[in-house]
Amino acid sequence: MRGPPDERSLEELLSFGVVNLDKPPGPSSHQVAAWLRDVAGQDRAAHAGTLDPKVTGCLPVLLGDATRAAQVFDTVPKRYVAVLELHKPAPAGFDAVVSEFEGPLLQKPPRKSAVSRRIRTRTIHDLTVLEREERRALLRIDCESGTYVRKLCHDLGLALGTGANMGALRRAGTGPFDDSTLATLHDVTDALAFAREEGDESEIRAAVRPAEEAFVHLPRVTVAESAAEQVAHGASVYAPGVLDWEPPAASDPWRDVPEGTVPEGDLVACYTPDGAAVCLGTWVGDPDADSGTVVSLERVLV
Repeated sequence: MRGPPDERSLEELLSFGVVNLDKPPGPSSHQVAAWLRDVAGQDRAAHAGTLDPKVTGCLPVLLGDATRAAQVFDTVPKRYVAVLELHKPAPAGFDAVVSEFEGPLLQKPPRKSAVSRRIRTRTIHDLTVLEREERRALLRIDCESGTYVRKLCHDLGLALGTGANMGALRRAGTGPFDDSTLATLHDVTDALAFAREEGDESEIRAAVRPAEEAFVHLPRVTVAESAAEQVAHGASVYAPGVLDWEPPAASDPWRDVPEGTVPEGDLVACYTPDGAAVCLGTWVGDPDADSGTVVSLERVLV
């Protein structure tokens, strides 16, 4: 079993870690994840949602064995800051038109997209005009995963009657990660070299965090050591092995879920009593029952 997150060696941290990477403009998300993988000396890395080469910002990257948990980012909300460039002067009622785009929207992925070009619904949770001058506006967009901001900007231009395009885009948040804890590729490279040459690991431990920090938005189930051993060999989590459970530390403000509850079918993370992640699974039963399955196993993390 893996030890407590705050007691792991540097190599253990690198093999089950997450970096809240500040993606630079130019390379693809796949390229920067591969560079980070090589710098950390791992054989695998997985990023949290593709950003176009020109787009910058928050790109959490899981390292080593943590890549097994990449699905934790599949449905997390995203935050973007975008420059909307109008093709004509902004009309009266600009803010009112923009506010109408909050809520469910129909979008068709662009031709260059890697997914099927079928019309689908994506939700804009919040759309705020931060600044506006002449023919440009700075927008903050809280949205469902898989929203195409470039298409949103195009549609805003049609609704405004001016035409518009996306001038620049930066991702400011991905689920539990935001732009307050970003690390660049240079930060990680220099910090790792300093740790290995000088023995000071403080900077690399600030940049590479235990992978458990990627799961804090999920409900938490603590299981007995004996149950964790069974899970490691492919067993689901049964009621007798559950020591404690709790909903996410911070509930998703965009989901209509009663506080303190976990809906059946939700993804949950299971831990040993010392806080080490054991598995991801689907919530299916009552943890306070005497018997029965509580978490159906999806990914073993040990």
